[in-house]
Amino acid sequence: MDMKVKLVFWLLFMLTAPGLGSAARRRNLAVKRHLSRLNKPPLKSIKSPDGDIIDCIPISHQPAFDHPHFKNHTIQMMPSYHPEGLYRDGKKVGKGESGAPITQLWHKNGRCAQGTIPVRRTREEDLLRASSIQSFGKKKHKTIPTPPTYAKPQPDLINQNGHQHAIAYVEGDQYYGAKATINVWDPKIQQTNEFSLSQLWLLGGSFASDLNSIEAGWQVSPDLYGDNNTRLFTYWTSDAYQATGCYNLLCSGFIQINNQIAMGASIYPLSSYRGSQYDISILVWKDPKEGNWWMQFGNDYVLGYWPAFLFSYLSDSASMVEWGGEVVNSESDGQHTTTQMGSGHFPDEGFGKSSYVRNIQVVDESNNLRAPKDVGTFTEQSSCYDIQLGKSGEWGDYFYFGGPGRNSNCQ
Repeated sequence: MDMKVKLVFWLLFMLTAPGLGSAARRRNLAVKRHLSRLNKPPLKSIKSPDGDIIDCIPISHQPAFDHPHFKNHTIQMMPSYHPEGLYRDGKKVGKGESGAPITQLWHKNGRCAQGTIPVRRTREEDLLRASSIQSFGKKKHKTIPTPPTYAKPQPDLINQNGHQHAIAYVEGDQYYGAKATINVWDPKIQQTNEFSLSQLWLLGGSFASDLNSIEAGWQVSPDLYGDNNTRLFTYWTSDAYQATGCYNLLCSGFIQINNQIAMGASIYPLSSYRGSQYDISILVWKDPKEGNWWMQFGNDYVLGYWPAFLFSYLSDSASMVEWGGEVVNSESDGQHTTTQMGSGHFPDEGFGKSSYVRNIQVVDESNNLRAPKDVGTFTEQSSCYDIQLGKSGEWGDYFYFGGPGRNSNCQ
């Protein structure tokens, strides 16, 4: 029987079988309702070369304002203060070695006007890939690992079974922001339910049920986006990834004010092995006057903020900052995944081959950007993914990190 005919028979069965049809109709209705909440009526739509649709919607219509807590919220259109020392070196960040600025692919076909924000349109198939509508755009709830004890304490990484990291971190102080310039690559993903990302984390709480986290960087996530593109992302949670928080603008939380950069959209161009290198600069900091946590992309794009009332511990400051990479290792064939972290090459290969994060900084209680003190590193399996710290005049505190996953020493 022809596959199309089989599909038609299956659909008819699903719609007419007792119980099954009504369940399918309920799910279909729920999907359409959720799409209508996420996809607001646009003033203009732009088709990106990668297939994305970017909708330009009025700033006051973004998904954040669907939540009752935001009903009387007045949008803060600019931060009251930037961290001191932000532009001290006078260099532009978020550029490649050729000087070409990092941008987003959809810019090739248009821009959104002032007073609107660009929002990546969520498709029906995006929702259907999720295990449930409620879980769409959310990280899975995680459990606490017990890393081995070394001379320097290891971080209390929240680690869902199968997640692996190669990170640098600081703890033991009050942190009011963090900054990094992150090399941008397109790591290969073995399974669609796996991902690879490079990011920074601002953390507060006990790493149990009350963890607060603000995260930003780039990721490749076929399950979330339906492709293997390298995309800008943010994430937040105030309860250890249980009920609160989401990626990008997929729930009420982050308030975007910028009309140039779309959360979840593809980054362009990307680094190549032994070729041109490109990086993005990300800064997250707490406005000392209003208390909101702001995000800036490069030197030119203040993207928006997470209101302080979303958080408990982060309503004051972070107690830990992390920078680095994370992958999902699902071990689908009983072996370690071949999903790459960073460039897919180990740190000892160096510039142009291994992925880097440079000029890592923290914001102190006086709203000054400064070099981090007593930076530690952590990785679960250095034979799969590793990290090496360094320090130089131009790059400040930096590190190379990543790896190929499965290899002769990582099974």
